[in-house]
Amino acid sequence: MEKGAAKVVSDFLTAVKKGDNATVAASLHPNVEWNQPGNNRFSGTKKSSTEVFQMVGGMLEVSAHTLELTDVTVTAVNGNTVACLVHWKAVKPTGAVLDVDNIDVYSVENDQIVNAKVYSADLAQEDGFWQR
Repeated sequence: MEKGAAKVVSDFLTAVKKGDNATVAASLHPNVEWNQPGNNRFSGTKKSSTEVFQMVGGMLEVSAHTLELTDVTVTAVNGNTVACLVHWKAVKPTGAVLDVDNIDVYSVENDQIVNAKVYSADLAQEDGFWQR
């Protein structure tokens, strides 16, 4: 029996907040398509969970492991699609700060996220923080 899209996404985001990589990995389909916005080193479409983990690993490295999902304030569901308002924070050793809202839209099939599209409330801030 399927958990339902909202439960899959809620479990995924809770795991991201807690650093529960096993649950994060189990929540992503191996061939997930992940669209990261902007014009920086992490922008573009990732076509597997491996590429998503490589992107996140790079983000953690660049942010000196300070990247943190601090809040999920809205979750809205339409069928197997879930939109969430999330908040991210990070601080580089140089003092550069990332403090940004994103709207993430996830598509779920068979209890796994198969597609994610991220919208940033401040692409200039993200591009400046992540750089090329």
